[in-house]
Amino acid sequence: MIQETFNKTVRESKTVVVNADFVIVGGGTAGVCAAVTAARKGIKTVLVQDRPVLGGNSSSEVRLWILGATSHMGNNNRWSREGGVMDEILVENLYRNREGNAVIFDTVLLEKVMNEENITLLLNTSVYDVVKSSNTKIEAVKAFNPQNSTEYVLNAPLFSDASGDGIVAFKAGASFRMGAESRDEFGELFAPDKSYGELLGHSMYFYSKQTDKPVKYIPPAFALKDIKAIPRYKAIGKDDKGCRFWWFEYGGRHDTIHDTEHIKYELWKVIYGVWDYIKNSGEFEDVENMTLEWVGTVPGKRESRRFEGLYMMKQQDIIEQRQFDDAIAFGGWAIDLHPADGVYSELSACTQWHSKGVYDIPYRSFVSKDIDNLFLAGRIISATHVAFGSTRVMATTGFCAQAVGMAAALCTEYNIKPAEILENGRITELQNELNIVGQSIPNVPIKKATNLVSSATIEASSTLKLAEIPSDGNWFNLSVSAAQLLPLKANEAYNFKVSVDAKESTTLTVELRTSEKLENYSPEVILETKTFNLTKGEQLLDISFSETLEKDQYSFVTFLSNDKVSLKTSTKRYTGVLSVFNGVNKAVSNNGKQTPPDGIGVDTFEFWTPHRRPEGQNIALQISPAIEAFSTENIGNGYVRPFVATNAWVSSLEDENPQLKIEWDTPKTVSKIKLFLDPDYDHPLESTLMGHPEEVAPFTIRDYKIKDLDGNVLFEVADNYQTINTLKLEKATSLKGLIVEAKHPSSKVPASIFEIVAN
Repeated sequence: MIQETFNKTVRESKTVVVNADFVIVGGGTAGVCAAVTAARKGIKTVLVQDRPVLGGNSSSEVRLWILGATSHMGNNNRWSREGGVMDEILVENLYRNREGNAVIFDTVLLEKVMNEENITLLLNTSVYDVVKSSNTKIEAVKAFNPQNSTEYVLNAPLFSDASGDGIVAFKAGASFRMGAESRDEFGELFAPDKSYGELLGHSMYFYSKQTDKPVKYIPPAFALKDIKAIPRYKAIGKDDKGCRFWWFEYGGRHDTIHDTEHIKYELWKVIYGVWDYIKNSGEFEDVENMTLEWVGTVPGKRESRRFEGLYMMKQQDIIEQRQFDDAIAFGGWAIDLHPADGVYSELSACTQWHSKGVYDIPYRSFVSKDIDNLFLAGRIISATHVAFGSTRVMATTGFCAQAVGMAAALCTEYNIKPAEILENGRITELQNELNIVGQSIPNVPIKKATNLVSSATIEASSTLKLAEIPSDGNWFNLSVSAAQLLPLKANEAYNFKVSVDAKESTTLTVELRTSEKLENYSPEVILETKTFNLTKGEQLLDISFSETLEKDQYSFVTFLSNDKVSLKTSTKRYTGVLSVFNGVNKAVSNNGKQTPPDGIGVDTFEFWTPHRRPEGQNIALQISPAIEAFSTENIGNGYVRPFVATNAWVSSLEDENPQLKIEWDTPKTVSKIKLFLDPDYDHPLESTLMGHPEEVAPFTIRDYKIKDLDGNVLFEVADNYQTINTLKLEKATSLKGLIVEAKHPSSKVPASIFEIVAN
């Protein structure tokens, strides 16, 4: 028994002191990715989260899907899903939880963190103060857990604030901004005026379900009475739920930190009023048996403080796709601003303007300009309000925070401050370390000197020569324009043959298009146009283009819309090859073409986007000369996804036992082998609600063996579904070479490998 007598003084809480290399405050996607990345480099890391679950806005408490550069497959950013730990999490979630259950996603994140022995996880623990050893250095943070009534003092030489509102940076005195900059400060033409509002609000969601008997609903007294107070109320659908109601937003006219409780009550008012409208207005059919299954209790915050780093990103960096020497990640979500009045606004619920492709995000935006040992991560990084409209989304924040975790590891190794990563060539070391774990920084390949395979001779049992995309699929009606995206060679004049079916005599226009920038997939450059007279019925169209490319580049064989014409498709799919369509995706303000008003600094261009599987089959084509973009030269080139080129070895589908033989002139000491496989970086893999057509990407090699040149099996892998397979030998071994034997993922998809790294 514990018994204490009266104490005249204030009792002290139990206090636990934790000493670590790195403390991360905030357990959203940013904090999780930073912590896992740092821990895997041997850094003793504390991850502090003020909620009972990880994931922040993606957790079961809020239930927003994770998205980033892929943007619901609604923009021109091909193969742009974020890599590294962020990809690993989403691929894992796909395998376990393709239906998008937010509760299951909680467990995916929790397991990912708990599997790392170098992470100390503190859930339900709120950081409330900092201790500084000097004006510019944090010594410790203080936190309290009301569940176990324990105070924590967390000491470390390095800290990262991924808390969303920036509690650590704020308490430490770091410079910050809240609201929108003027147009004049950075020359941002899209900067909003006061009438639109300077802050994005919070959102809350609900889930509903059908039951087997009638369910009545009596709204609480505080529920919204007049549904017409919501100007967009006619957009409410009885079967919509969760983050499909992303526009249930409020709070942009308030202090989005200190007024959060007030904002929450207003959002509850909206939700329960909306459900009253659905259940009791008589405007909806088949709602008698419907009931509320879940209502959020924690608002999903979009914006509050943004802290000033060594560089502040701005609109022009995104739209012009400016390149940075210290790039550590890429972004690709639209510049997405919302009216401050949110759900009560007469304006469109959001205004989204896309760049033509992905853009660089510099390391400097993650380093506080005021506090020597503080990294910024998540939505609080150094960016203007306009640039924040793109960088704020969760796949981007998680992706970027991997760089923070890796930078913390380098700072620990060299005993340096975060800003010193920018000195003595260490930024290139950071970039390379990130790319080795799958970061895919644009224009920055893995250094050949850090990969033994780069110096090897590589032979393949077969290599795909794409002379034909077989005509074994359905007919696709050209009610919208369609194109086959192909990696074409410079100075080659191509001929294509395609089967078409015309309902009646008509014409069909075919164009050869490409992008102004090599690394983009916006087909704004029309190299050549052909018009064909079609007769009624099926026929083989012979298309010869005389214009050629100046450089090897992805290009579009484009068929302009004509609903009297259908194209034959193929069931075969290939790494680095896909079809795109000039259709509509209203989820991301895509109406087929971006047509901004004059004077806001945004480009006009068309959207050509894929369709989700099982739709979006390749267009059946005969191709001459055959496309030879899938050779072993791509192994060891340092790129681990399609970028300007396929960057993959792809075997022939007719090869029953595809294999690679890697051989060195002299034996090499190998301790670890990494295979970078194809998880379909074009698919967004939304974490919740959306659902996906399969649990493993169709391009991913499931089964393979790795042998030495004497035929001894070093590794045998079955039922793989992950992107990066890291295989560690029991001890460093001298090898003359390796043989990789793989099975095709299916009879319709040939085996492919982006990269093999040995060291």
